[in-house]
Amino acid sequence: MPRPDEPSPAYWNHNVHYHRLVLGAVPEGCGRALDIGCGDGLLVRRLAGRIREVTGVDRSAAMVRLARERSTRVPNAAFLEADFMTADGVTAGSYDFITAVAVVHHLDFAAAIRRMADLLAPGGRLVVIGLARNRTPLDWLVSGAGVPAALLLARHHGGKSDPPGVPVLDPAMAWREVRRAARGALPGSRYRRHLLWRYSLVWDKPHP
Repeated sequence: MPRPDEPSPAYWNHNVHYHRLVLGAVPEGCGRALDIGCGDGLLVRRLAGRIREVTGVDRSAAMVRLARERSTRVPNAAFLEADFMTADGVTAGSYDFITAVAVVHHLDFAAAIRRMADLLAPGGRLVVIGLARNRTPLDWLVSGAGVPAALLLARHHGGKSDPPGVPVLDPAMAWREVRRAARGALPGSRYRRHLLWRYSLVWDKPHP
């Protein structure tokens, strides 16, 4: 549940809807977090109400500039314009919590997941909210079931919107392929498909 010191979202969309899942997964006593593909920094600002130090990283200079402008009153939030796959500014094994919302389908899935796992500290937690492609009749049936819920939620929140300049890309991997790849890359991970055309992937990194 949101806390009093977390800002209310200024807009709503299917990714923002699942911020509450991310916030609910933050471990107690979490010290450092990394939000990959942070966009305008909304999730970073919300995480900053629960975590001592939160860094958002994004390849888009425009998004990082917007995130910094909107986060001037959040002293424990920082932003880095970089590709997290290669950036020197993010250090392996140094984050207690890593999240990536609607990011992984822009990248090579296996390589991105391996990099996230490497950045995570032992005992830390990774939470991915992702998109996948419909490929089977069951996929289309489940996706269709989300339409009424999405319409009702959009009406309740005054419509669906995004910050300007957010990159959009259709996913290439099917739901089943994502689940199989996640289990192979992150043994013990918890995969769940959600109603608003998203899946969640949660993984706790074992201690050595």
